[in-house]
Amino acid sequence: MKLFDEAYRGRRVLITGHTGFKGSWLALWLHELGAEITGIGLTPATTPNHWDLLQLPIQDHRVDIRDRQAVRSVIQKSQPEIVFHLAAQPLVRRSYRDPLESWSTNVMGTAHVLEACREQDSVRAIVAITTDKCYENREWTWGYREIDLLGGHDPYSASKAGSELVAASYRSAFFASRGAPQLATARAGNVIGGGDWSEDRLIPDLIRALEADQSLEIRSPAATRPWQHVLESLSGYLMLGQRLLSGDSRFAEAWNFGPEPEGNRPVAEVLERLAHHWSQMRWHITQEPQPHEAALLYLDSAKARSRLNWQPVWNLEATLAQTAHWYRTWMESQEVTSRQQLLDYVDSAANAGHEWTGQ
Repeated sequence: MKLFDEAYRGRRVLITGHTGFKGSWLALWLHELGAEITGIGLTPATTPNHWDLLQLPIQDHRVDIRDRQAVRSVIQKSQPEIVFHLAAQPLVRRSYRDPLESWSTNVMGTAHVLEACREQDSVRAIVAITTDKCYENREWTWGYREIDLLGGHDPYSASKAGSELVAASYRSAFFASRGAPQLATARAGNVIGGGDWSEDRLIPDLIRALEADQSLEIRSPAATRPWQHVLESLSGYLMLGQRLLSGDSRFAEAWNFGPEPEGNRPVAEVLERLAHHWSQMRWHITQEPQPHEAALLYLDSAKARSRLNWQPVWNLEATLAQTAHWYRTWMESQEVTSRQQLLDYVDSAANAGHEWTGQ
């Protein structure tokens, strides 16, 4: 199996947020690609957690990106060629409880990472991950494009828009000269998949309810989100990193990686589809008032499709089936199927003729 034309084999790669849900899946994929990985991240907040279950042999540094000197020290010592910046405060409701955590982590933390990269000559490429929620949400029925306005109602969304602005500033002010790192930002949809135990997320909350034999409390059953498997967004990040490592400045921009239109579905429908894979699940709608969250959110990924030749591999039904299978296998036998699912995903991409597989 040939991946990404061997673009990452032997490369020194740094991942911030490697202990998180998405970061741990990225670390697994890069490990399979033969990269030399260093991670900067916090100790996972839950037990179990995907990072500990994977047991990957990488340089694991427990560092808060708000600690500028600690970030700088790790980047100086590891001398990465490419940096994937995923570390963040990623939860909307948590941002209401502690807004300063979101602002300091997502804005100043990003600045600390980019400044450390600016000071390290080895860095050739940076992919900074933000979110689909960085757009000024006007509840449009069409997808947001990379040229649309940034903004945010809640502290999480607004701070991720701020992270985008920090990246844009560094790209213009410091990374535009010849030989400077190529910096891109990436905005994905609602990623789901096995190994997520975060608070206030639909699938992890469902798993906890199933384990406790309880009914899941739903806040916004009509809220529509762009649902996609975590590997879909990661394939986009890796494609983008490959182009940046080649020195192609045309890709040092903002990019959306969202599902096909069929993947934009209300929460209630996603639960109904999941019930086909898990007949024991139960859910009910809460009557308690809730903090504001966007009701409608779509991404337009035409740019990634046309210029990167990126496209989704698993539709919503396959995504839900793979996610349910991961958790059921874990709950029944404590077996971690992440590597096998990654191999299945790559095989599906190859069979569909996706260029990044190198087949």
